[in-house]
Amino acid sequence: MNISLEHPAQPDVVALIEELDAYQKPLYPPECHYGIDIAALAQPQVLFAVARDEVRRAVGCAAVVLGADYGEIKRMFVRPQHRGGGVARALLAYLEARAAAQACTLLMLETGIYQYEALAFYERAGFERCAAFGDYPQDPFSVFMRKRVAASQA
Repeated sequence: MNISLEHPAQPDVVALIEELDAYQKPLYPPECHYGIDIAALAQPQVLFAVARDEVRRAVGCAAVVLGADYGEIKRMFVRPQHRGGGVARALLAYLEARAAAQACTLLMLETGIYQYEALAFYERAGFERCAAFGDYPQDPFSVFMRKRVAASQA
């Protein structure tokens, strides 16, 4: 597996985002969807990582939107057939290191209450639940989480 920062507007990466949307949209009311689109993922303050298998197929992706006070994890997704092999853990570690190298020491995220695997994954990765942040409303379908990361020494 190879992970690198890439532009999100690639057909195989767009397909990953579409799979994520197809999974999430039936779970929550439309007003409770907080994903960002490809154009937003392509902005300069966004670190967008793609995990590719040995034949260069995109199997997972995730982003960190860097802000003044924290970085927000967005659009984290691993294709179901590639779960359980460490792809998500590697993507998250890669983005944590990249964010820390940009002096970002606090990561935040919002995920849904029905995404049990994601909630367990983030808790295992050291995230803890917190109050709504940024422009998010208090939403009964959302879980907000945060994690401190060490500043990069590089």
